[in-house]
Amino acid sequence: MNQNSFCVSIFAAGFFIAISMLIPNLGLAQIEQMDKLKADMAALIAKTAELGSPNIEGTYPVGGKSVPGLYFGNIKMNNVFDVVDEVSKEHGAFSTIFVKDGSDYVSVASTIKRDDGSRAIGTVLDPNGPAIAMINKGKAYYGEATILGKPYITAYEPIRDAANNVIGIYFVGFMK
Repeated sequence: MNQNSFCVSIFAAGFFIAISMLIPNLGLAQIEQMDKLKADMAALIAKTAELGSPNIEGTYPVGGKSVPGLYFGNIKMNNVFDVVDEVSKEHGAFSTIFVKDGSDYVSVASTIKRDDGSRAIGTVLDPNGPAIAMINKGKAYYGEATILGKPYITAYEPIRDAANNVIGIYFVGFMK
């Protein structure tokens, strides 16, 4: 074996050892991200549950649209940011509350900002995105999604009223 072949063999062996050491860490990082999302989601759900049961009442302007009023108890969520701000401050994740408006879900309270610095309220959940298919089945979605053109690691859970109808969505996530 000549010196060049020997160097290439050593380099290849080192490369495969390094990759094999990284793969378990990538898996662990993904598990930690999902655990964090679950904890952040539990915090958002708990904060709203303290206010009372979710329900829809009336319509209100949000981000230039007229959408149903989403309440927890007697506290309206439309254009009220206390809950999402608290969760974001305490847990470091972005958080949003969506209300169902026909077949769309519209953000009514959010810590996600547009490029101009304004809150991303009045935005519609991507009807072709991965989360909507699960929400339409009444199930949660945990995974990647693009929000306002940026990649996020996300969690979406349905908000249900007393009759078990999906009336909105809880969201938490962080940028990739």
